[in-house]
Amino acid sequence: MHIQLVRHATLRVTYKGHTLLVDPMLSTPGELPAVPNTPNQRPNPGAALPISVQEVLEGVDAIVVTHTHGDHLDPAAIKQLPKHLPLFCQPPDKEKLSEHGFEQVIVVQEALEWEGIRFQRTGGQHGTGEIGKQMGPVSGFVLQAAEEPTLYMAGDTIWCEEVEQALAIFDPNVIVVFGGAAQFLVGDPITMTKEDIVQVAQNAPGSQVFVAHMEVWNHCLLTRRELSEYVVENKLADRVHIPQNGETVEYR
Repeated sequence: MHIQLVRHATLRVTYKGHTLLVDPMLSTPGELPAVPNTPNQRPNPGAALPISVQEVLEGVDAIVVTHTHGDHLDPAAIKQLPKHLPLFCQPPDKEKLSEHGFEQVIVVQEALEWEGIRFQRTGGQHGTGEIGKQMGPVSGFVLQAAEEPTLYMAGDTIWCEEVEQALAIFDPNVIVVFGGAAQFLVGDPITMTKEDIVQVAQNAPGSQVFVAHMEVWNHCLLTRRELSEYVVENKLADRVHIPQNGETVEYR
């Protein structure tokens, strides 16, 4: 299995001989407005794609959208993605994705099989309190296949009961977490903080953790440097990888 961090939450995952494009966001730097009522009021995204759009889309067999917030599926992606490809999503997003012109929207209610890969959907909490409710439903996805590591992509969630349960049930070999500690001017973070990420690693001692969702969107305040220092302090540097945009990691 290979995981390439394209940028932010956008991943190219090579699994069981297939290439999956996760949460595609293809805008050029500054093309989109800042998230309102957040720190760092600068336009998004704050970093360029490390590879061309053609390279992002090359060889893609299917698309996975964890949820439809604009930093996970943006207008540029909606315009440029091949509409005939299978697109896996959570139930609340089916109608919207179909309206965007995608021809094979496949809802993962709980679990399904596709091309020798078992997809299982997990829950999460995109923040706490009223803000968490306003952010709407989010999902993660577990991938399993013969002779492949079990992969858990947690999605836009903080550390919560749903994540803890997913770790206990699936015992994943590799966990992709969306970090950045994204935050509004009020309320708690809506994506994983450095403490959340360490909590994930400590609760899954047999796993490797791959951290995405960093240093691209204006309200993601946790930097790679700060996270790296905290991971080292907690003696987890051998299991928590904080890739740069464009970097590919192989897992066996």
